[in-house]
Amino acid sequence: MQATTKPLRFLWSLSSVGDKLRRTRSMTAMSGLPPMAEHVDFCRQAEHCGIDALLMAFGFTRPDPVAYSVALGARTQKIRFLVAVRSGICAPTYFVQQINTLSALTDGRVCINIVVGRAPDELRYYGDFLTHDERYERTDEFWRICHELWRGEGPVTFTGRHYRVEDARVNTPFVSDTATRPQIYLGGASAQASELATRHADCWLTFPDTPERLAPKIRPMLDSGKEVGLLVTLISRPSRADAIAAAHALVADAGEQARAVHGTNHGRSDSVGYAAAYERAAHEPSWPTPYLWTGAVPYLGPPGISLVGSPEDIVGAIAEYQSIGISQFLFMGHPDLEQMTFFGKEILPLVREREQAEVAS
Repeated sequence: MQATTKPLRFLWSLSSVGDKLRRTRSMTAMSGLPPMAEHVDFCRQAEHCGIDALLMAFGFTRPDPVAYSVALGARTQKIRFLVAVRSGICAPTYFVQQINTLSALTDGRVCINIVVGRAPDELRYYGDFLTHDERYERTDEFWRICHELWRGEGPVTFTGRHYRVEDARVNTPFVSDTATRPQIYLGGASAQASELATRHADCWLTFPDTPERLAPKIRPMLDSGKEVGLLVTLISRPSRADAIAAAHALVADAGEQARAVHGTNHGRSDSVGYAAAYERAAHEPSWPTPYLWTGAVPYLGPPGISLVGSPEDIVGAIAEYQSIGISQFLFMGHPDLEQMTFFGKEILPLVREREQAEVAS
């Protein structure tokens, strides 16, 4: 299979920055008060490390991602903010107004991560009592309205099961030198997620698997003209032995209490992707490839699926995924600042050298 010609892009999650063991605790024990100074420093370092965007997660354990992106955007120059949004939280017209305002305040440094929700009890905190499939139906309606507003072809009238707007318009435009709307990402593994990404997103985010198993799964998405990215933890050190030791140390630091937390989380989620990742980690070898490790999943959840190895190992792994069509990587690290800095200094230059060599050949 031909390698993708799209240049690789790298994103990072702000989710656990400043608290590397955050995901080992129950959600009710997580603080939603952000370490502002630490996050500003991280954002600025991300700009130096070649990171394209930072994920601003949504949930009751987080600050509001739109408001927080405004604050961080005022203190940075280049980094983009990947703002997570759920339908059902606000009306689509108001959401477009929010995002367009954010674009005006940050010179267009905003992109969107569509999330549909995965924990029904947490969704009910926000008054959301819909089932898994109903949430996807509502999200489809939400984004149909948003796209029409961004197209700006006139007042928008829409009548659906979940939303109804009449002659809707937003007079605050999306501010960007290159686009009339934000780039849109969507994560999920269900058939509904795939269909929704095809209709409304620019890039589909999924958990990693072996390239052999992942290739046929992502092929329809690539054939539809969408990009595909991986959400994955990065554990890289100067040598492979050091990286493997760091991976096992991470599990040891998390402890059995973390395993108990995620045993509970598994039962609370109705996410197809999360359920599949927990099951694979429980019943398959923890090293499905020499660089892909699922040993942290019982302790950190599915985002703990990791690429582990030396810089050369990681570059090789990235190249394998690129060869099946993956063009973006959304990383987490433990600890994030040190791992991102290592990535920017030791891994990213090797990736770019390989890309340049391929272009020259």
